[in-house]
Amino acid sequence: MTAATEPVTTGAEGAGPPAPRGRLRESPWATLVAIAFGVMMVALDGTIVAVANPAIGASLGASLAELQWVTHGYLLGLAVFLITAGKIGDRFGHRNTYLVGVVGFVLSSVAIALSAGVAMLIAFRVLQGVFGALLLPSAMGLLRSGFPPSKLGRAFGVFGSLIGAATAGGPILGGILVDAFGWEAVFYINVPVGAAALALGLWLLAANRATDPGSRMDVPGIVLISVAIFALVWALVEAPAAGWGHPVTLASLAAAVLFGGAFLLWERRPEQPLLPLALFANPSVSIGTLLTVAMALSLMGSLFFITFYLQGIQGMSPARTGLQLISMTALMAVTSPIAGRVLDRVGARPPTTVGLLLASAGMFMLSRLETDTGVVFMSAAFVLLGTGLSLIMTGATAAIIGNAPVRLAGVASAVQQAAMQLGGSLGTAVLGAVMSATIVSTLPGHFAGAGLAEPSADDLVDMQSVVAQGGAVLPEGASPEVAAAVTQASNLAFMDGLHLAFTIAAAVMLAAAALSLLMRSGRMTDGPAVHI
Repeated sequence: MTAATEPVTTGAEGAGPPAPRGRLRESPWATLVAIAFGVMMVALDGTIVAVANPAIGASLGASLAELQWVTHGYLLGLAVFLITAGKIGDRFGHRNTYLVGVVGFVLSSVAIALSAGVAMLIAFRVLQGVFGALLLPSAMGLLRSGFPPSKLGRAFGVFGSLIGAATAGGPILGGILVDAFGWEAVFYINVPVGAAALALGLWLLAANRATDPGSRMDVPGIVLISVAIFALVWALVEAPAAGWGHPVTLASLAAAVLFGGAFLLWERRPEQPLLPLALFANPSVSIGTLLTVAMALSLMGSLFFITFYLQGIQGMSPARTGLQLISMTALMAVTSPIAGRVLDRVGARPPTTVGLLLASAGMFMLSRLETDTGVVFMSAAFVLLGTGLSLIMTGATAAIIGNAPVRLAGVASAVQQAAMQLGGSLGTAVLGAVMSATIVSTLPGHFAGAGLAEPSADDLVDMQSVVAQGGAVLPEGASPEVAAAVTQASNLAFMDGLHLAFTIAAAVMLAAAALSLLMRSGRMTDGPAVHI
């Protein structure tokens, strides 16, 4: 059975009698407007934090590992709670779940800005991730239950455009805020954005209706998957610093495998499982999930270091860094609606495959960066990457969520988001390990080539964190000549790591393009509902 004829659910399935039409708040497009500011707030937060990382590190004296925790702490809270949050939205209603997520996200953002140290900041970033987990799947669930399948591509395209617009504006706004007010301002900005999201949600979203009101919360399943994901993310975060063979890393990976396996076995038993495994019998859902992981691994792992390249190696200010990245992020805002219309006509496979090929080409160009690469070359690479990402995100999202029953819209949305976050966590961990290992192995040679004394093994451990952020450890009282030589050698070691990490990212995208050819072709139709 092809996707063109495969029956899929309509917006009425599992959601009670259809809502009366004629009122603004009953329109599916009003739903899209209502969730726009909440979704944009989360997207804005991600790119603003990326630009603010160097300022946070300088202000709070954070190491590379601690800065990674600023990112990973949020991902940890988000990833661990996503599946459960998706179930909560299905069980108790996506509208109320979304509004709680908005309020909690804003309050945790304020707490982050008031943090007095790195540990406190990371703790509130974890809490922010928990509320983000409530917000994102419920927003997607509202779209899935509000739009018929034949128009989902268009809806997801506009959704992607909102994310792209916020992502495009984030680096610029973040750079301006960091330059003018300090890193705290990038979190305070969520207060007015969140207030607008709350007001629009209360005004435009239809009355709260659960799509799966008769289901029960699978408590054993929640515990098992939460522990498994926590252990996996913990291992990915700690492995670059502690080592992949360290007992803590191995124990965390073992716990992830053990509890993950137990979760899969358990989910076959209850009548109302947390995550119905039959959902993945559809090739579009399972392959779309894998493609999302691959895309996030390459993108998030690479963008973590591109900011350090632009500011540390190229010497750009935070504001100029944001302007440089806009050639990628703005393309996502422009091309996502087009991608959605194409998807409604030809299905998810063609745009997703093309997007992965374009993104792979853009990532390969970034793997050829040098310390003095010009703006035109970088912008061309970002244009390819941004265009490709808009196609991938729209296609993979529609493949996962559009092929799930409406009553499981929250869980399916959570699967998509969990794949994104776990892929991003895996990318920053793996590519971060590649960066660190390459710097440690090549830095002594660059020192020797510059006529400097090679650093000892102990010095290398201390230096690699600074070098991986695009900086250099200068000896006390160093002359301008020695300082310049140390900086040049450190920058060359950073570039060695960047080249290898980005080449790996490009290869992952290319492999994902081949995998995408196995997706079912054809477009979604408003056929009769399928029950899982």
